[in-house]
Amino acid sequence: MLVDIASRIAHLLFAAIWAGSVFYVAFVVLPLARDGAFNTTKPLEGITTRLTTISRVSAVALLLTGGHLAGTGYSFDGVGKPSLFSSPNGRLVVLMVVCWLLLAALVEIGSKRLESGLNGKKLREPAQRALPLFRAGAVVGLVLLVIGGVITSGAVYVL
Repeated sequence: MLVDIASRIAHLLFAAIWAGSVFYVAFVVLPLARDGAFNTTKPLEGITTRLTTISRVSAVALLLTGGHLAGTGYSFDGVGKPSLFSSPNGRLVVLMVVCWLLLAALVEIGSKRLESGLNGKKLREPAQRALPLFRAGAVVGLVLLVIGGVITSGAVYVL
C-alpha cells in the first residue's frame, strides 16, 4: 500500500517536471533564442543539457513507477483486475505509454537538432529548427497529464 502511494506520487511529480520543462523550453526559451535574446550559445547549451537530463531521468522514473502501477492495477487477461487492453482505463494506460515514447523521442531529436546548431555557434537557426519538435513535445506532455488525470479520477467510467 505504501509503495503504491509512493509510486503514484513519484509518477505524478516526474511527469509534471518533465512536461513542465519541455513546455517552458518550447514556449519561453526557444522563442527568445530564435528572436535573438541571447548573445552567446552558453545559456542555451546549459538549458539543453539540463532538459535532456530531466527528460532521461523522468522517462526512467515513469517507466519504473508506471510499470509498478500497471502491474498492480491491471492484468493482461482481465482475471481479478481490469484488463490492460480491454478496459477503458487500461487502454488509456496503453495510450499513455505511446505518448511517453513519443515525448521522449521528440525531446531527444529536438535536443540533438538544437545542439548540432549550437556547436556551430549559431543561435537563431537551431532554435527555429528545434522549436516545432519541442512544441509538439509540450502538447504531448500536456496530453499525458490529462490522461493521467482521467485515469486517476476515474472519470472515464463516468463518461
